[in-house]
Amino acid sequence: MQPDVPTTMRLEITRIKAYDRNPRRSENPEYDRIKASIRAEGMDQPLVVTCRSGETDYVVGAGGNTRLHILQALHQETSDERFYWVDCLFKPWHHESDVLLAHLRENDLRSGLCFIDKARAVFEAKQLLEVEMEIDKLSQRQLETMLRERGYSVSHGLISQMGYAVHTLLPAIPQALQSGLGRPQIERIRALDRAARVIWKSRTLGDDESFEAVFAALCERYDSPEWDLELLRAAIETEIAEALEVSIHAIRVEMDAQLLGRDIDIPISDDEQVADPREEEEDASSRAASTKVKDVAGIEISGNSRGDSAEATADRETSVVQRPSQAITPNNAEQNTEETAGTAIESPARSTETPVTQSITLSQRGPTDLKSLRARAWTLAARLAQRNGIGDLVAPLSGKGLGFILRDVPDASLAEQLDADTLGQVSMLWWHLAACAEMTVAPLEAVVATLSDDSVLRQALENQDAGLLFNSVWTLDPGHTGHRLWRQLGEQDWQDLLNLMDTYRHIHRVAQDSQIRLWE
Repeated sequence: MQPDVPTTMRLEITRIKAYDRNPRRSENPEYDRIKASIRAEGMDQPLVVTCRSGETDYVVGAGGNTRLHILQALHQETSDERFYWVDCLFKPWHHESDVLLAHLRENDLRSGLCFIDKARAVFEAKQLLEVEMEIDKLSQRQLETMLRERGYSVSHGLISQMGYAVHTLLPAIPQALQSGLGRPQIERIRALDRAARVIWKSRTLGDDESFEAVFAALCERYDSPEWDLELLRAAIETEIAEALEVSIHAIRVEMDAQLLGRDIDIPISDDEQVADPREEEEDASSRAASTKVKDVAGIEISGNSRGDSAEATADRETSVVQRPSQAITPNNAEQNTEETAGTAIESPARSTETPVTQSITLSQRGPTDLKSLRARAWTLAARLAQRNGIGDLVAPLSGKGLGFILRDVPDASLAEQLDADTLGQVSMLWWHLAACAEMTVAPLEAVVATLSDDSVLRQALENQDAGLLFNSVWTLDPGHTGHRLWRQLGEQDWQDLLNLMDTYRHIHRVAQDSQIRLWE
């Protein structure tokens, strides 16, 4: 007969079992430290135990499985009696769910569980509560309330993420989850799942069930302790593009828009079909010679010489950047990155499952002649502008300056079309591009000659009217730069911006060493 109130007792270690529903599925990373401490000092507090109805042996009741295993190991190693008799605090058994939640609370307090272990324990507790309370199915709101009443607070939103991790991801990526994927990574996977599902269904590729089968198969393909979400995204985009026989660029733009909460409609046309990789390699030189950049609004910027193409080719060999994880894409927009002159992004048909994850800057290797550096600056600036909806504003500038100029300020209608965060990002990016092109510090005659008569930027420069410029481009306190631009830029945009500033510095160093005046 077991006591019906909490009681201290001294038990043989052979009468205590580990709790078989322990939330921790992997070895405690603190095992060796705890073992050394117990070997030297013994346990600093009693082991909490309980006893299921009808059983005679005891079970660990609230954390302590690691300490029990250590005591068992030390007794086996030393036969020391102090590891055989264990001071315990006995607590009466009430419900299985109470013991599970006690272990969950204790593990959280002593050393953080990985997200998936915590999620599995929460949903195992849900199943126990449903049985104990004779409820067919607890809603997430009901579960949140019951857990809080039992001393384990977890929000409704977190329960939702836990459910997604347990029911959708665990069967597909157990290695990645057990290696420590946390809530932020799981939220990003779920966002990708939702965005891809919308595209899948809107493009009439199938129903939810067919999408889930494809998504699960792709997740399984990339499951490993070194989880990389970009590999999964590239594979999903490739799967959709091949099923539709369209350019992967169109799907990337659509995916970006969905991830940003924007709906766009990119028409499918014959010229968007996925090209054969061999044909792309044969046509690469002719595409580079045309030196056209098409921005997301469909506006082309044309280069003017084979020299630009050669410079851009040099840039292709020296600049490697990440594929964007997030890009600003206005509605009804089409992105064609591969036509960007001198682009350093590999053809998706050649490399869709191994996206580049690092950037090579000029400080590591790169061109050192002024002509190639200018081409590189134009490539980076055009690509940045293109992905942020202002691609029509960047034009190449051959033989002088920094290799490119801005034709004008952003269209005034953007202020009405974009939300504050997006407008802030576009505006701050415009100012960064203006700085890298030296639009407001270069000799006036050298810049004005490149601008059209109706350009607001030309009027502002000619009349030295700073107010006109500031009123035409949303101008924020420089202290907002980090918040409005650096934090919001996708990875590829961020790398391109860093590389553009790096190129700017190298151009000036080369010009200084060569005693060349950039604007003459």
